Amino acid sequence: MQARIHESDLELVLGDITEQDVDAIVNPANHLLKLGAGVAGAIARKGGPMIQRECDKLGGCPVGSAVITGAGEMPVRHIIHAVGPRMGEGEEEEKIASATDAVFDLCAKNGVQSVAIPAISTGNFGVPMDVAAEAIVKTAIARLQQDGAPAHVIVALADLAALSVFEETLRRLWKK
Repeated sequence: MQARIHESDLELVLGDITEQDVDAIVNPANHLLKLGAGVAGAIARKGGPMIQRECDKLGGCPVGSAVITGAGEMPVRHIIHAVGPRMGEGEEEEKIASATDAVFDLCAKNGVQSVAIPAISTGNFGVPMDVAAEAIVKTAIARLQQDGAPAHVIVALADLAALSVFEETLRRLWKK
């Protein structure tokens, strides 16, 4: 599913985020920036140890924020590490929205014209898919309506159930 928002495209896809043809991919990171399981583990395997070394130099990142590193051996230019909340911390939707907003800030500062974002905090952190979808889609729509936004934003989802939740959220929030 795709939506044209101002001068940008927001696309929801079923697929591996590490296989997207974009300038940057988003790692749903933990606050220590340790690349472990899930998407972070796939990034570590495909990008090599250079990414973890850059993360270690940064020393961490607060929940609701994001930092950017190189992409090691991956074909993208950057990895944006967005730190979402663990379920039960409170204000999960607001924290995911804040992390997503930080992703768009880093895209603007680093000339990123295409970015792939996963369903932040829905894996090991246990946030329900509908909560993440609401935060990510709402934030993406708001940011894409502004000048200077990336030309192409992909939300890469790992399974059909997740894709369905994000599609319903996009249909509800973007009625153009």
